Amino acid sequence: MTIEVFNRYENKYLLDDTSFRMIHEKLLAYMELDEYNRKHTFYSISNLYYDTRDHALIRNSLLKPKYKEKLRLRAYGVPQPGAKVYMEIKKKVHGLVNKRRTALRTDEAYEFVRTGVKPELASYMNKQVLSEIEYFLQRYALEPKVYLAYDRIAMFSKESRDLRITFDCNIRSRRSDLMLESGNHGEPLLGAGQWLMEVKAEKTIPVWLARLLSEHSMFRTSFSKYGNEYRKMRMQQQHPEGERIYA
Repeated sequence: MTIEVFNRYENKYLLDDTSFRMIHEKLLAYMELDEYNRKHTFYSISNLYYDTRDHALIRNSLLKPKYKEKLRLRAYGVPQPGAKVYMEIKKKVHGLVNKRRTALRTDEAYEFVRTGVKPELASYMNKQVLSEIEYFLQRYALEPKVYLAYDRIAMFSKESRDLRITFDCNIRSRRSDLMLESGNHGEPLLGAGQWLMEVKAEKTIPVWLARLLSEHSMFRTSFSKYGNEYRKMRMQQQHPEGERIYA
């Protein structure tokens, strides 16, 4: 049975290459690289976001309500057909992020969303999370809307696994060929040399980190990968013949 539950606050920062190199080097005094990043510079994450036909979930999210929720399918790298992936419900209430996920095979996940019928329970699934997803699917008529992938470097605090910092680059998206197995290609969402840093903590961040961010004038942003992709798509619809505009 696979279940992962996260309850944490997430703060985001947009960095250029110079800022990334500087903060990454200084963080190594307090943090250590994710086990995979010790062997590889990056690992890739691919996501399939689900929404209603009229994009109700992301439109509501962009209004910055006190409560918002989303459903996505996540894989590490490009999965083979039938490989295990993770279906996640992510909710945010008054700034606190709650994420619950369970493993499924790709075919089981696609069919679950398409029909709203839970797959037959297997040892790698979690019954409770499946029921939560089933209820979510009863409330919304969902369909795959956008594919988002990125390359990640992750770090954990040497003192507590409750503090995690990630750096994402090469964020790319597409609105066609919406299957995780179809490859991780897509159009860039950020400009060259831009990074999205996320600070994820169950409680307040430590004093040393707050001081480090302040000393280097790093300020939080409300950047959302899916939200900015949606804005970009809407702008391109409104200006089909003009220069591409990135949110």
